[in-house]
Amino acid sequence: MIAIAALTACNGNKFQVDGTIDGATDSTVVVLEQSSNGEWYTVDTVKVDKNGKYSVSAPAPEVPSIYQLRYGNQSICFPVDSLDHLTINTKLSGFATDYTLAGSEHAEQVMKIDKEAMKFANGKGTDAELQAWKDQLSRQIVADPSGIVAYYTINKYIGGKPLFDPLNDNDLRIIGAVANAFNSFRPDDPRTDYLVNLLLDGQRRRRAMTAPTDTVYADVTSLIDIKLQDYHGKEYSLAKVAEENRVVLLDFTAYQTEISPQLNKLLNDIYQSYHSRGLTIYQVSVDQDNVAWRQAAKNLPWITVFDPRSINSQYVGYYNVTGIPTTFIIRNGEIVERVEDAAMLKSAVAKYMK
Repeated sequence: MIAIAALTACNGNKFQVDGTIDGATDSTVVVLEQSSNGEWYTVDTVKVDKNGKYSVSAPAPEVPSIYQLRYGNQSICFPVDSLDHLTINTKLSGFATDYTLAGSEHAEQVMKIDKEAMKFANGKGTDAELQAWKDQLSRQIVADPSGIVAYYTINKYIGGKPLFDPLNDNDLRIIGAVANAFNSFRPDDPRTDYLVNLLLDGQRRRRAMTAPTDTVYADVTSLIDIKLQDYHGKEYSLAKVAEENRVVLLDFTAYQTEISPQLNKLLNDIYQSYHSRGLTIYQVSVDQDNVAWRQAAKNLPWITVFDPRSINSQYVGYYNVTGIPTTFIIRNGEIVERVEDAAMLKSAVAKYMK
């Protein structure tokens, strides 16, 4: 319910949905519901009049949101951008299939998607036809990945199965495009964390399915080299750094996060304590852009590199990074410990500096 509150404005501005339901009577009830990442919450309930007409309004959302008009177990989905006035005309029989919607470009796009999806319900349509449609949708998503229609499309289900499956490599790339766009352009949107977690979980599960039996991603006992550039454009090889230093901290971080200043303060404490005894830090930024990284990198005494592929990086996959920060302790060229709790990092490092 907190997520719903965050999505809805606290002022008097409202959007409106009205129209006619053929075959309805003054005892027919329709429900307006709002989605919070797939969970539906009732916004209002309204009776249809004797002529089949209805009208319902609700506070305008602060960010574009998904709503549905429901009769029984049939629903018509649509996005609301702000002070929209939508008209939905339908029939009581075939409520969610035989309808028209007007008043918003995005709502009309969602209607088109839902009506096209009907062609593939209950196993209808060939695999080739479904793939051709998905390719078309993918191009639309990439054209506006931070839009509400892109969010709706990657969360669309047909016959209980996701239209864009996180366990499919091509689908996961499209999900990644939306997650990255929301993270970059809508960092405060209540859906952003959900999308990023959807992507990371899909990457983790996909690796678990496709990894050779002799490859261990979760613990990473063997060092996998990383080659990225620092603030001055100089490329650093993690393997080379590990050869030249007794202990290396490999730290995956994002400088734009709230925890970054405290984490770097902790790392600086450790660096100052043990650098003279052969410890260094190889810090990888997975920020969406390099602005925050460049600001911090010029003031840090250790190696800090930037990965422009962000959370889609192959290195994030190799090291099974599912949260920020994640730190690995490397001694004598081998990974000896993975540390995800920053509070335990100093004591963990101390064990290998004796």
